[in-house]
Amino acid sequence: MLETSVRLLRLLSLLQARPDWSGADLAGRLGVTTRTVRNDIERLRILGYQIHSTTGTAGGYRLGAGAALPPLLLDDEEAVAVAVSLHAAAGGTVTGIEETSLRALTKLEQLLPSRLRHRIDALRAATVSVTRRGPTVDAETLTAIATATRDHERLRFDYLDHDGTGTARVVEPHRLVHTGRRWYLLAWDCDRRDWRTFRADRIRPRTPNGPRFTPREAPGGDAAAHVMRGVGSTAWKHQARIRLHAPVETMGERITPSAGLLSADGEHGCVLATGTDTLHDLAAFLGTLDVPFTVIDPPELRTLLNTLANRYKSAAVEVGDAKRPVPGSERAAAGFPAGEVPPRVADEFKLVPFARADDV
Repeated sequence: MLETSVRLLRLLSLLQARPDWSGADLAGRLGVTTRTVRNDIERLRILGYQIHSTTGTAGGYRLGAGAALPPLLLDDEEAVAVAVSLHAAAGGTVTGIEETSLRALTKLEQLLPSRLRHRIDALRAATVSVTRRGPTVDAETLTAIATATRDHERLRFDYLDHDGTGTARVVEPHRLVHTGRRWYLLAWDCDRRDWRTFRADRIRPRTPNGPRFTPREAPGGDAAAHVMRGVGSTAWKHQARIRLHAPVETMGERITPSAGLLSADGEHGCVLATGTDTLHDLAAFLGTLDVPFTVIDPPELRTLLNTLANRYKSAAVEVGDAKRPVPGSERAAAGFPAGEVPPRVADEFKLVPFARADDV
């Protein structure tokens, strides 16, 4: 009986490994006759596995989807990958799946052999998760969007724009794009007859879905790249353009596409088009780039940088020296002639108009 049970598990593992098997191939892999394979297939069917017979010269078998989820066989690497993914999902940006992920992880860990449990414990002990700020998206919303995308059905939903304005949209959903912090939907807007990118956390799906449609090709053939070019700035409350005094190749290694769009500005400079929910966050981010920069717009960012520069300058004065006048020699060393007042930070910048997107 034990030999039969082991053989059934091996047979199930083979059926899960690829879509179609001939009876002869299965018999060869298991070291049994095709008649034994037929009997074992019937036993698996009795246990609830939907195994379909395929037509052809020699016939064959295919594992199908059933009404209930039967046991799933995972190898060592697959089991570790599933456990790590469930742990990450429990603290991710999708609401409503935290408890579900933890329940599934608990069940999986109870079944894991000790060698795998030790590997997962080591990963967990050595890993620190940083809680992401920002809005989360409901799991049911993602499921509704994904279902309409898969079935090529028009999606109807209420959408909240960045300025708080609500609009009703009818779109042909193309792809969900996850940037690590947010979920976006790339879709063809049926009313505006153009591609649009929507933040999934601002979508409230309506039922039922609309009629089926023939999918269009994504702009440029790459949905993720198109979304990244847009969400680097237009999906945020504040949009900004910054001239970085460093080659675009250098800055491309420090700035990810989700943080903004870089374009060359001469041989030794580039322009960053980016966005932020708060200007303080953007000011802090620019400081981490460790290169000189000039604010093109908005003027509010220049004002903030001027305030922060004065604050940092005051903080850098040693205790007891706050009232000490700056000697002329130190002023000259800093590049300012004696008696000349150093320019304010904001005076070094020139305002350039910025065309604001009206979409997301």
